[in-house]
Amino acid sequence: MTSAITGTAGKIRGKDRLLSRFADNDRWLWRAMLAPAILYIGLLVGFPFLLSLYYSVSSVTVASQDVHFVGLENFRRIVESGTFWLSLQNTIVITVVSQFFVLVFANILATALVVDFRGRWLVRLLILLPWVAPISLGSIGWLWIFDSIYSVINWTARAVGLLGPNEWPIWLGQPTLARASIIIVNVWRILPLATVIVLAGLSSIPQDIHDAAEVDGAGFWRHHFQITTPLILPITLVALLFGIIFTFTDMIVVFVLTRGGPYDTTQVIASWAYFTGIQGGDLAGGAAISLFLFPVLAGVAVLFLWLARHTEVT
Repeated sequence: MTSAITGTAGKIRGKDRLLSRFADNDRWLWRAMLAPAILYIGLLVGFPFLLSLYYSVSSVTVASQDVHFVGLENFRRIVESGTFWLSLQNTIVITVVSQFFVLVFANILATALVVDFRGRWLVRLLILLPWVAPISLGSIGWLWIFDSIYSVINWTARAVGLLGPNEWPIWLGQPTLARASIIIVNVWRILPLATVIVLAGLSSIPQDIHDAAEVDGAGFWRHHFQITTPLILPITLVALLFGIIFTFTDMIVVFVLTRGGPYDTTQVIASWAYFTGIQGGDLAGGAAISLFLFPVLAGVAVLFLWLARHTEVT
C-alpha cells in the first residue's frame, strides 16, 4: 500500500516537473499559446479561402456534379462584365465616403467623451449600442426609416417644412439616395468602434503634455492638430483600417436595404458575389468575384500597418 502511494506521488511530481520545465521554456511556450488561435484561423479562414481558389478555376455550380478545370475563364468573364466595374466603383466610393465621416465624427465624439462630466457613462453606453446590436437587425430598422411610405425622415422633414406637398424622396428607389442610405448605415455601424479606439488613444496621452501646451498658450485648434492628432495618428490609422475592412467586405447592409437595386446601381463586390454564387447557383463565378477582395484588402492592411508603425511618436 505504501509503495503504491509512493509511486503515485512520484508520478505526480514527475508531471509537475515536466509542466514546470515546459512553462519555463520560452521557445515552446509561445508556440503552444499560439497554436489554438492559428488552428482556429486556419479552419475558419484558410480552408474557405483555399476552397474559393479551387472553385474560381473550375466550372462548379450548385446544380451540376460535373466539375472540370477552366483556368482563368471565370475571371475573364467577370472583368468583362459591366456589373463588376460598377460594383467595384460602389464598393470604393461607399468605403471612402463612409470612413471619412466616421473619422470626423469619431474624433468629435472622442474629444467630447474624454472630458469628465455627469452622465458620461450613459453617453458612452448609448454610443456603443449600434456596435453591440446585430447588424442585420439594425439594417432592418433602417429599412423602415428609409421606407418609401412610412419613412420617419420624410414625415419629419415635411412636418418642419423642409419638403413641399409634392416632394417625397424615395430613399431606396433612387440610385443616388440609395447609395447615400447605405453610407449612412455604414457610418452608424462603424462609428462606435472608431470612437472607442480614438478615445483610448486620447486617454493614453499624458496629462503633462496637455498642461505644457496650455502653458505655452496653444489654443484649441493648434492643440488638437499639432499635438493631439500626431500622438493618436497611429491608433487612428488602426481604427481606419478596421473600418475599411468591415465596410469593404460587408454585404448585409446592401442585402437588407436594396439587394443591389435599383438595377444593380448599389451592388458591391461582396453582395454581387453572394447573389452570383449562392442565389444564382454559380459557385465558380461567386468564388472568383469574392477573390477580388483579397489583394485590395491585403494591400490596404500592409500599407496602413506600415504607416502606423512609421508615424508613431516616440
